[in-house]
Amino acid sequence: MNFRRSLIAITSIITIPFLITSCANVEKTVYFNDQRDSSILAKTSVPKTTIQPNDILSITISSINPQATLIFNTPNTSYVAATGLNGNAVQSPGYLVNTEGYITFPVLGNIKVNGLTTNQIQSQLTKMLTDQKLLVDPIVMVRQLNFRVSVLGEVAHPTVVNVPSEKISLLEALGMAGDITIYGRKDNVLVIREENGIKRIKRLNLNSNELFNSQYYYLKSNDIVYVEANKAKVASSSRTTQTLPIILSALSFGAIIVDRLVK
Repeated sequence: MNFRRSLIAITSIITIPFLITSCANVEKTVYFNDQRDSSILAKTSVPKTTIQPNDILSITISSINPQATLIFNTPNTSYVAATGLNGNAVQSPGYLVNTEGYITFPVLGNIKVNGLTTNQIQSQLTKMLTDQKLLVDPIVMVRQLNFRVSVLGEVAHPTVVNVPSEKISLLEALGMAGDITIYGRKDNVLVIREENGIKRIKRLNLNSNELFNSQYYYLKSNDIVYVEANKAKVASSSRTTQTLPIILSALSFGAIIVDRLVK
């Protein structure tokens, strides 16, 4: 009888701390819980991302004279060293924008692209090639190769998302990171954006449909998305730290009692 009582006491000491938990608000775990079936007029447009130093550009030029365009496409077969997510060296073809905002383009020389969109760079190169009579009716295609966003915090797979299409919404980025975990706060998602040397910080509530009209619905290159942990996660971590010594003490105490009863 004493042996059974001892086991019950030990079990109670171990399990009670885990039973005292706070219940999370279910409404705060749902996306857009205030949104019913309806049609929403899209007021947000894809933001125009401007080129910054250290960006990598892919520039392809074509015309009715393939031989004449060959010299302008040769640099795209060269490589710019970069570092991958696993720490290994990788190589990306393209033009690296230097710290002063210039690229070195064949024949045309140094061209300032800092602060321009890819469409503006296309127009600028087309005009330069035409005005200098280097090509007839050139077709210029410019893409940003290092368009990426980072997703951190309480998501299933924190990651850096590469965006070849140069267009990604906040919801798509979260989906590529495995979605927000049950411990993440959907009502306080942080987006950090740097523009013209100024870091802008915006907090978004994904429980509300106001996101659809936010200028942060679509992300820009180098945006950082951070999902904060909710109180349940913080309390759970604190409780584990507090109860671990109790559990170890209870196990030691139980081992002593069992050893004496066996004897």
